[in-house]
Amino acid sequence: MSTLCLILSSCKNNEKAQLEKKYGSMESGLQEGQADSIAIRQNFDTSPVLSPKESIETMDVEKGFEIRLVAAEPLVNAPIALTFDHRGRIWVVEMSGFMPNPEGIGEDIPNGKIVILEDKNGDGAADERKVFLDSLILPRAISLIDDGILVAEPPNLWFYKINNDKPGKKMLVDGEYADGGNVEHQPNGLLRAMDNWIYNAKSSKRYKKKGNKWIIEKTHFRGQWGISQDNYGRLYYNNNTTNLIGDYFNPGLGTNNKNQRDVAGFRERIVSNNKVYPASPTPGVNRGYMEGILDDSLRLVNFTAACGPVIYRGNMFGEEFQSNGFVAEPAGNLIKRNILKKEGYITKGAQAYEGKEFIASSDERFRPTNLFNGPDGALYITDMYRGIIQHTTYLTPYLKNEIESRHLTLPLSCGRIYRVVPENTKTKNKIIPKDPNKLVGLLGHSNGWVRDKAQQKLIDWNFKVAIPDLQNALNETNNPFLVMHALWTLEGLEALKTQEVLTLLKEPNWPIQMQALSVLPSVMEKKNYEQYLTVLEHMIEQNDTLAAPYVAFVAVSIETFDETAAIGLLQKVVKKYPDNKYVADAAISSLQGYEENFLKELTTSSPNETFVIVKGLERIVKKNRDSRKAREQEILKKEFPKGAALFSKLCQTCHGEDGTGVEFLAPPLDQSDWVTGSKNRLTSIVLFGLSGQIEVNGHLYENGVMPSIGHDKSISDEDVAQLLSYIRNSWENSADKVSAQEVKKIRQKFKDRDGTFTVEELDALF
Repeated sequence: MSTLCLILSSCKNNEKAQLEKKYGSMESGLQEGQADSIAIRQNFDTSPVLSPKESIETMDVEKGFEIRLVAAEPLVNAPIALTFDHRGRIWVVEMSGFMPNPEGIGEDIPNGKIVILEDKNGDGAADERKVFLDSLILPRAISLIDDGILVAEPPNLWFYKINNDKPGKKMLVDGEYADGGNVEHQPNGLLRAMDNWIYNAKSSKRYKKKGNKWIIEKTHFRGQWGISQDNYGRLYYNNNTTNLIGDYFNPGLGTNNKNQRDVAGFRERIVSNNKVYPASPTPGVNRGYMEGILDDSLRLVNFTAACGPVIYRGNMFGEEFQSNGFVAEPAGNLIKRNILKKEGYITKGAQAYEGKEFIASSDERFRPTNLFNGPDGALYITDMYRGIIQHTTYLTPYLKNEIESRHLTLPLSCGRIYRVVPENTKTKNKIIPKDPNKLVGLLGHSNGWVRDKAQQKLIDWNFKVAIPDLQNALNETNNPFLVMHALWTLEGLEALKTQEVLTLLKEPNWPIQMQALSVLPSVMEKKNYEQYLTVLEHMIEQNDTLAAPYVAFVAVSIETFDETAAIGLLQKVVKKYPDNKYVADAAISSLQGYEENFLKELTTSSPNETFVIVKGLERIVKKNRDSRKAREQEILKKEFPKGAALFSKLCQTCHGEDGTGVEFLAPPLDQSDWVTGSKNRLTSIVLFGLSGQIEVNGHLYENGVMPSIGHDKSISDEDVAQLLSYIRNSWENSADKVSAQEVKKIRQKFKDRDGTFTVEELDALF
């Protein structure tokens, strides 16, 4: 029996039909031109485990570059994240418990670790392993800060003091850091950004250590796995099917209005092209049986597991690679390179190549999970090196068959860390000194990692003795990086003076002025707000289009001391830029509680209902008037507790907490006929999944894949009924409840079905 026949024999209904459509029917013979595809497929009956040297030899790398091994088993196992300390040592998160088998049984075994790898002989490869923490359950992120380390072990975020490379006193920072969801959909990252806050992917929280206390604030929700910043402190991230997403503005801006769901300039699609070009066939992807997932050569067509993005900020690759965005794709065994361009405050990008990748491997077990800038200027890669990369929550029968038939489960003891460098380059580890004067000089270094670490250590070591040198550095405007990092270092040391900020607000170099605008919420006080207000008003008068959104963002900081002045500032900026969506949304972010009055005043003085600012305010006003729905939502949670819990665990990560969908990921459930319409149709979708294009409220969502939960034996018919009843009556929805008996009927009707439904099938059935 051919390999295709083996796959077909393990699939039913929809999966089998789609496979036969792509490769031809077993009964009728192959379609013309498909014999090569099946011949290709037969070459992938096994997936051999390769040594690090052998695996590197399978990698096609951009001309002029090479990949060097930093660490491999037994020094490291299943690395999924890392960070460097000031000595250049690598602290690694080992998620050894991830998917020990296709069922995920054993993931709760505490075998995760945080380890320290060190290159003792200076040859560029680690040769010593030291376990800092062990007995962790699926740890997912770390961040070195002050005299300790943050460790994310769901659901908690812990802070451990470090005593001679051993864990000291343990403090709970957030008991709900990663509460709910599954391994693929929980917060991660813990990125120390330029503004001295710690940000995460798959999260709307940010963290800051102040003395012995931790501050937690709301921020924009960002990404899925992995997070990075550019040279100006703006954040970049993605989700599994989207190449690169990011922010146009400083991450601390635009989060003040709880009634505002989206703010233009945040969560923007930076690179819209999601094509990938694997080095060899990739049959072992989760939905490889579906039309359009694999091409005729059985290669992945588009991103399906995009993760670990990094903006390259090193000083080793050359100018053309500076600020490029690199993205990992473990399902396709490759790393994508994107070239980014900035126009004003807007960043857009394109793939660097067509038909090839920066790195592409034919080793199926090469699983790049995260990318990082290094102290030496190299690009670092964590390679989980496993057969299974898809979590059991969404594992299709097709991929389960791939795993079993090609023995992809074992081994579980591998893992590699690589670095990418130009060919024949001698690299040297960068040690961050404890001399405060030298640290200030490093704030202007050509390597972004060095600049970041110098800033962090000046703050962590509380080097107030460096304040005079930092103040002098603010005058070195011929080196913008030095000025920007000196500014934020002074902010972190609580030593930034009003006159220093005022001077930089008038600086003609836009990146410097941008940072001065971004720091205003942190330094605004009753005694100085009027001075800042004067400069901001002057920017509007001078038609400073780059500064305009920032003026609107920081107006809320003035409101604390002078409500009238803040509203007046916003009126001036929106009247000058009424159709600029970035200015409009920035203004709305500063108007919580004032939206309706501001709208009345605006439409009275400028009665143009088509202006972007007017439309945006009207949406907020409507939302405020419908606030009673929030109270009703709490009642629904009590009526359907299991349904609300399931929604939180399985649905809201893709469809949003408020049911309005997540851009680039999933359509809305609120006011959707797919939710409030046919109960049988909705039940079928939730139990067995949905794939392909779907139109919701007049918007076409491309290549959507809704995973099924019907095969999870831990979820009963009553649980599903509560979930469906909950979403059919949440938000603006109002529809009949669904009973457990109705769920059971649908489950029984399609009990032999393994594949997802398509819209066409559902239209024919219901």
